[in-house]
Amino acid sequence: MSKPKRPSWPRSLLIVDDSVVQRQHAVALCRTLGIEMIYEAGGGDEALELLAMLVLPPDLLIIDLEMPEMDGIELIQQLKLRGIDIPLIVASARESVLIQAVELMGRNLGLRVIAGLQKPLDAGAIAAACARLELPSGNPQRDGPGAENPPEVLGRAIEGGQIQVHYQPKVDMQTGIVRGMEALARWNSPELGSVRPDRFIAVAEREGLIHALTVSVLEQALAQAADWNAHGLRLSMAVNLSPCLLVQPQLVENICARVAAHGLKTEQIVLEITESSVVDCMGAALGVLSRLRLKGLGLSIDDYGTGFSSMQQLARIPFTELKIDRTFVHRAHERSNHRVILQSALDMAQRLGLVTVAEGIETLEDWRLLQEFGCKLGQGFLLAQPMPAGALPRWLKTHQTRLQRLRPAAETSPSLESAR
Repeated sequence: MSKPKRPSWPRSLLIVDDSVVQRQHAVALCRTLGIEMIYEAGGGDEALELLAMLVLPPDLLIIDLEMPEMDGIELIQQLKLRGIDIPLIVASARESVLIQAVELMGRNLGLRVIAGLQKPLDAGAIAAACARLELPSGNPQRDGPGAENPPEVLGRAIEGGQIQVHYQPKVDMQTGIVRGMEALARWNSPELGSVRPDRFIAVAEREGLIHALTVSVLEQALAQAADWNAHGLRLSMAVNLSPCLLVQPQLVENICARVAAHGLKTEQIVLEITESSVVDCMGAALGVLSRLRLKGLGLSIDDYGTGFSSMQQLARIPFTELKIDRTFVHRAHERSNHRVILQSALDMAQRLGLVTVAEGIETLEDWRLLQEFGCKLGQGFLLAQPMPAGALPRWLKTHQTRLQRLRPAAETSPSLESAR
């Protein structure tokens, strides 16, 4: 298998496994994928020592869970304690439920766990995991472990229009027709290189820049929606809303005024609020969300299933859309516990009259499963990565050629024009 030509493909990795035979097997697989710089460690302590010595950290870690002295779970916890932020794959010959639990633990710690693989490893599974990497396209050191994004640099970037919006399609799972877009902020800094959204958004929230950032993203997204409308392509537009803004008294009026200024209807706009951010949503914040809904804007509960009070949020906040987190979508076709969670969430949402969206769909098998369960909309790398607005016409032409493959077997192929 040859290395896919992706700018984010790993240039180097570290394999941590106490078995020499299994390490050598993993090294051989990774070499077939075109990864030439491969480090090896026989245990957690050795891995930590190596990482402390390396001037340039590896792009990826593959960590075995069962090891003497320091096991893989302890190593992952140490990575968090030491501020080492490197994407990682967990691997084990143990049952899939255990691997999934460790994946979730790592993500809850804020680490970038991109996959959990069962041994014996194979090149296809590693390649699929590597394809999900989001590595800096510039200097790999600038956004490495412990890197900070100075708030003054971010402030200048927002003012100077460096924060650009990319769009990821939301597709009808029964017809394959594009129904909407999610607006996603992207920052390619001349000083810092490509900066991950989770990093600069966290800085914006901490340093009081989130209002300016949201206004920038919202203005770009609304202008683009208006342009698409003018060309006969009417799509819903989803924009993420930080919980930090829910205490602003004029938020509702400001958003509605901007929507109207672009000649749009509020019904075309969906505001996505992460589930974890509304756990303590009371008082003024709850009033703001209710007023936004009263004005006709859609409200989506994002990353559903990752918080602690999922059903409570649905009961007290007037959401119109339920967006299921990629944690439960990825490889759901081969994970029985994820299938149960998916089906129960989709059934509940249907009873509540909510639009359902599954994010992070990467395989046709997961797409078919979600179709069977009655999910309304889907998005993910199976369909498209986030793209600049200018790339949409070409993507639409390519997408039209695969509509039949995405539809259930009994479906016919109506024209894409019916979406417009």
